[in-house]
Amino acid sequence: MEIAPKSGRYGWVRRIEELDPVADCHTIHRITAGYEFPWDYQRALEFALFRTYCVPSISTLLEKTGEFENRPQKRYDDTSLLMAEMLEHGYDSERGRESLRVVNRMHSQYSIDNDDMLYVLTTFIYEPIEWIDTYGWRRLHPKERLATFHFYREVGMRMGIRNIPESYTEFAKFKLDYEERTFRYTEDNHKVGTYTLDLFCSWFPTPLHPAVRQSVYALMDSRMAGAFGFPAGSPTLRRVAVASLRLKARGERYMPIRRRSRTTDDARNKTYPGYPGTYRPTDLGALACPKSPKKSAGGAVGPRGEHFVKP
Repeated sequence: MEIAPKSGRYGWVRRIEELDPVADCHTIHRITAGYEFPWDYQRALEFALFRTYCVPSISTLLEKTGEFENRPQKRYDDTSLLMAEMLEHGYDSERGRESLRVVNRMHSQYSIDNDDMLYVLTTFIYEPIEWIDTYGWRRLHPKERLATFHFYREVGMRMGIRNIPESYTEFAKFKLDYEERTFRYTEDNHKVGTYTLDLFCSWFPTPLHPAVRQSVYALMDSRMAGAFGFPAGSPTLRRVAVASLRLKARGERYMPIRRRSRTTDDARNKTYPGYPGTYRPTDLGALACPKSPKKSAGGAVGPRGEHFVKP
């Protein structure tokens, strides 16, 4: 169901104040991520996913699959778009349920520890909240924070993740304790972190790659950098990066209110041009590997004539 903002730059905030953070968690979270902070939310999720690779059991699995070494852009696009589908349409919508089936199918191929799944879920909640409160054009409303928690808690339950805490603060404590317990340097962390950093650089012209790399180092905390074996970021460059992000936020305060959701609208998606277009969530995922425009036995044809086969 579509919902319209009230008038004024803070029209979406006033609309959020009328909603319930539990019963309306999807509506509120869609406003936050799709209308109010689409750019910030996307950048925060990039760092959230990056942060999960500091856990050795997670990076070891990713290194074994070869997905990040061989197809980092596709792996990133699959994850980003599947979550965006649930965010845009809701986890109980037709496309949301389809996205959940794809996510669960991908995870079912591997033996993944429940605590690792819990930790990844926390990063989708708390990393964007911290980023937006630090760099966004306004701080989040308390209902936005709670709605984010309840939205992803519902997603987690539909993914079969067990023992998800029932309170916002309890789950936040789990995240901090888990990082304290698991973050440490390993060679697999370093490899997967390097693949991801190279992916970030690839989104910019080649002459800018050194600056992008140094900027990422500058925005990392010491625990994250240590787990990857990356050098400490320049304090001066961090101040410049933070000042630039806050300058952007100040300018955004004077922009017109956004009336079109941008959850699935990501220009950096290179794997599925024009998404969503005629794509379906089932066209995403590790088993969907574009090979050829021609159909052959045992394969399937994608929405733009691509041939998908199991790798």
